[in-house]
Amino acid sequence: MDNRKAVFTGKDGQSLAGRLELPAGDVVATAVFAHCFTCGKDSVAASRICRELAARGVAVLRFDFTGLGQSDGDFANTTFTSNVDDLVCAANHLRDTTGAPSVLIGHSLGGAAVLAAAHRVPEVRAVVTIGAPADTAHVEHLIGPSTAEIETHGVAEVLLAGRPFRISNDFLADIKQQNQTACIAGLDRALLVMHSPQDDLVGIDNARLIFDAARHPKSFVSLDGADHLLTDRADAAYVAEVLAAWASRYLTR
Repeated sequence: MDNRKAVFTGKDGQSLAGRLELPAGDVVATAVFAHCFTCGKDSVAASRICRELAARGVAVLRFDFTGLGQSDGDFANTTFTSNVDDLVCAANHLRDTTGAPSVLIGHSLGGAAVLAAAHRVPEVRAVVTIGAPADTAHVEHLIGPSTAEIETHGVAEVLLAGRPFRISNDFLADIKQQNQTACIAGLDRALLVMHSPQDDLVGIDNARLIFDAARHPKSFVSLDGADHLLTDRADAAYVAEVLAAWASRYLTR
């Protein structure tokens, strides 16, 4: 397999950094992977799942959202809406260089982003969410007591997964105004919902809400025993294997 550096331009002109995982043989399909909130393209789940998919003939672009990892920009100036814009730019880059993506894959808040972005990428035939929240406002509980400080001062530093991030009031306002239920109901693509019953960060009820809101064709796969970040290599490999098998009828170039 081949792992190539990818650099493309975001909506506001910022440079976004990615990695394109290419199969050793023929490319049977292309996909974009959106990482979890405040994570990055090199997170355990992103890197392992994308490599496993490449081993099955799927070329996958994983990238850092604006202000994270090796991408330019200030994270404090980003919102969920800007994340969706980044995702569409990634799909456009893949279309221009390798082939338009037929599937979008998103982990955690990245899962919410692919649900919102799908209608803007016409070639997409299937969408996969992994441990995704049904409502973007779910992220607010991670910010917790810092919410009041953000609303008072416009921005505040919040400790997330042991790392400091500057969160703005614009971000809070943006996640509250998203209508994810409408996005899911109007998806008009095949949907695979993957979620662990043991997920203690984004509860399993979120999977039920997403599944119930979606129209057929839709499927649910339980990631029994996995944690939210899929830190066990076996869990990431299982996700990739099931995902590739499920999406095979939709993965066409």
